[in-house]
Amino acid sequence: MPSRTYLVTGAASGIGEAAAARLRAQGHTVIGADLKNADIDADLATAEGRTELAVQARELTGGRLDAVIACAGTAAFDPLTVKVNHFGAVATLEGLRPLLAAGTDPRAVVVSSIASVHPYDSAIVDAALAGDEPAAVAAAQAAVDRGEGHLVYGSTKAAIARWVRRTAPIEDWAGTGIPLNAVAPGTVLTPMTAPMLADPDTRRVVDASVPMPLHGHARAEQVAALLTWLTSPENTHVTGQVVFLDGGADAVLRGDSTW
Repeated sequence: MPSRTYLVTGAASGIGEAAAARLRAQGHTVIGADLKNADIDADLATAEGRTELAVQARELTGGRLDAVIACAGTAAFDPLTVKVNHFGAVATLEGLRPLLAAGTDPRAVVVSSIASVHPYDSAIVDAALAGDEPAAVAAAQAAVDRGEGHLVYGSTKAAIARWVRRTAPIEDWAGTGIPLNAVAPGTVLTPMTAPMLADPDTRRVVDASVPMPLHGHARAEQVAALLTWLTSPENTHVTGQVVFLDGGADAVLRGDSTW
C-alpha cells in the first residue's frame, strides 16, 4: 500500500497512540496532535487550540492530508468533556476537511463510545447538535449541579455519533468522496480507564453498564485496527456509520433494536 499522510488527535496515549503506532509500522506518515508531547500541541477545548491545530496541520502537510483519526477525548464529569469530546472533535474534522479534499482517497473517523446508547442529557445533546457551545456547556454544568454529572460523557458521545450520521451524506463529505464514520468502543484498557478498572467496586459498575460477552475488555491496539481500516483506501462505501467495537455490549443492551 502506498504511504499515506494521517493526522491523529489524542496521539500521546490510549487509542490515539495505538493508531499512530500501527500506521507508522505500516510505513505511513503520521502527524500526532495532543495537549503535549506531540507533533502538534493544541488544546481542543479552546477556540485557540482548534485554530492552532488546523494552522499547524496545513503547515506540516503542505495543505493535503489523506486521513484524519480524531481520538482526543476526556471522561471527566465536567463541562470540559463537552468542549473536547464534541466541539473539539467537530472543529478537528471541519477544520481539516479542506486538507482532506486535497488528499488521495481521503477518509475520516472519530471515536464515539458504547456510552452513546446509555441514558443521556437531551439538553446537552440538542445544544451540541445546534452548534451552540455555550448552551451545551451550561447544560453540562446544570447536570453536574443536580448530581447527574455521569450523564455528561455519554451525552457528548451520543452527540458526536449523531453529528456523524447527519454530516457524512452531505456534499462536503460524501459529495467530495470522503467517507466519515465513528467507532464506538466498549471498555478499552487505556490510561483513561485504568483508575476505574483498578477499583473492584467501580469495575463491577463498569462491567454491569458495558457487558462484553465476547473476549471482555478490548486493548487499544484492537480498536486501532478498525480505525485504520476505516481510513484506508479499502473503505470505499462505509460512511455515516457508528461501528460498535464492544464485545457485544450494544447487542446485550439494546437487543435487536437497530438505528
